[in-house]
Parts: sequence; structure tokens; C-alpha cells
Amino acid sequence: MLRLPFLFVAITSVAAQLTAADLTAVTAALAKAGENKSQLQQALDRAPPEHREALEFLVANMPDRDLQSLKADFLLEDIRLCYQAWNESPWKDKLPKDVFFNNVLPYASINERRDAWRADFRKQFLPLVSEAKTPSVAAALLNQKIFPLLKVKYSTARPKADQSPQESIRAGLASCTGLSVLLIDACRSVGVPARFAGTPLWTNKSGNHSWVEVWDDGWHFTGAAEPNGNELDKAWFIERAATAQREHPLHAIYAVSFQKTPLQFPLVWDRDIDYIHAVNVTNRYVARGTKLPEGQVRIMFRVLDGESGRRVAAALSVTDSTGKLVFEGTTNDERFDANDDLTAVLTAGQEFQVELRLGERKRQAKLVADARDRPWTWALDAH
Repeated sequence: MLRLPFLFVAITSVAAQLTAADLTAVTAALAKAGENKSQLQQALDRAPPEHREALEFLVANMPDRDLQSLKADFLLEDIRLCYQAWNESPWKDKLPKDVFFNNVLPYASINERRDAWRADFRKQFLPLVSEAKTPSVAAALLNQKIFPLLKVKYSTARPKADQSPQESIRAGLASCTGLSVLLIDACRSVGVPARFAGTPLWTNKSGNHSWVEVWDDGWHFTGAAEPNGNELDKAWFIERAATAQREHPLHAIYAVSFQKTPLQFPLVWDRDIDYIHAVNVTNRYVARGTKLPEGQVRIMFRVLDGESGRRVAAALSVTDSTGKLVFEGTTNDERFDANDDLTAVLTAGQEFQVELRLGERKRQAKLVADARDRPWTWALDAH
């Protein structure tokens, strides 16, 4: 049971008044804390009145693993830094409390290792957004600047998918999941509401993907380490996301919620984990898709090094049967997400000539434009 001093203060304080449901949730959470219950109780007893409601929110909603491991000092310092970031942000008065609680306050996004990242990140990243007046601009600036600063880049060779910020920084490599966790924490360290989003499987079965949503008078999105200047809501996966299926558990799009919901975020890297909660945000992405003109199809291109099998940045041109150039570009190498391929819109059923160039290596190929779900893939050999 909760000790009487905490109960009395929590129930009578105007700043942190608990409803019966809130009190029940905190009590139930403490009962799951095991030997760590004294640490959580100590945090509740020591929390300043203006921070107590936030702490109650965390305790009531945190996974059992955190109830049984997080210490009082960690929680109290993390909340203090969180409120500092909120109070000093230019958008403080425009940020609803429930958005702050669910998307700035949390110390983690998914099942990553729990690092004490907030103080160090705030010190490093606050100067990068000193001129930003909105959460959107601040998030876009962070996406442009933190990955070169920290020397972290996308790679399928990362140690694991669900890396914590410090694990990604130490490795210098991260998946879209690790990059997203890193950008979310960077945003939260300066008071920008951010959350983890993604799909377990694209409808074309090309794999899963994770990205970041940022709140600025509504939710916006961006690919981590894939900035588009100071703009959000632009990404290579827009058209693919527009084909998501809201009612399909694999093909829907989800956003993580620290506050418990009836829905779990499907972690494809560890399907046994069921303590990450989510909301279904599919409709918002489907509405952004553009319908192709009748008779047109999207064609994806991928070029591999013939020896290593890794993706390479090759010059690619497409001509029609008359020799007219209809498309040219550069294929994506290993710097890009594994599902992000150079894409062209071509006339369905027509035959096209493709020319590939990488240094001295060249190759020509033919294709018939069809509505396939996988990229056209060629290898360029050294000889």
C-alpha cells in the first residue's frame, strides 16, 4: 500500500490531484515493482509538488521491467530536466499537457536499453535549435545536424535493431529503428514532442520500417537521418505508406504511446514483447497518397556490387523503344534504408532499355514495366 504522507499530498494537492482511477493505477503499478518498490515510493515522496503528477503518470504507465529496475534518482532527475526543457521552449504555451506527458516526458520509446540521455543531449543539442520558434523547425534542424555530429549513420551491419542512443553512438551504425530512437530522444531533450512510428510490413512485402512523428499543432512525420531541409511530412516512403491497410495487423501503421492503450506496437525484432502500447495512425498516411494516372506503374531499381552483394550508387538511365530518355537517376547504396529504392513512374506494359554505370563498369538490360512489388535488381561485376 502507499504510505499515508504520499496519499494525503497527492489527493489534496491542486497541482497533482489524483482521480480514483489514477490512484488505482499507481497502486497497482507499485504492487508489480517487487524489490524496487521502495525506489519508486522514495521518488513519489521526494518529488516536488509541481512534478508529482508527471511521476504518477510514468509510474502508472511504465512497463513492468522499468517498475522493477528504475531508481528514484534517475526518475527525479529525468523529470526535472524534462520540465526545464518544456518551460524554456518557445512553444510551451501551445503544447497540451497530455502531449507533453506522453511525448516529451517518457525516458524511452520502445524496448531499448534505458540510458540517462536527457542531460547530455540537452547540452549538445539545445544550441543547434536556439533560433527555432516551433517544434517542427527544431525537429528538422536536429534531423539535419545530430547524425553528422554524432557520426552515426544507417547500416544493416548495426549490432542490433533496438539500440539505445548510447549503443548507436558507440557503434556509429544504426537501423531505421535505432536512428528513430536517437532522433526522438534528441527532440525530447529540447522539449519537442516526438514519438516512434512504423509498420511491421509494407503491403508490397518489402520489409518493415520505422520513423519519427513530431507534434506541432498536430502530428507530422520525418525519416530519421533522412532530412528534407526544414520541412517535415516529406519522405521516400510516402507512396508506400499510402497503401497501408488499417485493419491488417501487419500492414497498418502505428505510433507508440507511453500511456497504456488497448493496442500493442508490433515489434518485428522481438515478437514476444507486448508491453509497448500504440495507436493506429494508418488513415493519416493513406490520405497523403497520390493516385497514379491510369496505365502508369511505379518501378523500383536496385544495383548491387557483383562481388560483395551490397547496394551501390550507380548512374541509371531508362529509354523507351524510340531511344527517348524517360528517366535517369542514381540508385541508393548502403547509406539508405534497405527498403528505399530509386523509383520511376513508367507506362505499364511497355518495354524499356536500362543502362547502368558505375565508374568503368557498365551494363545494359531490358525490362517490361509491370506492377511488381519488388525492385528490378542487377549486379555490376568488376570485369
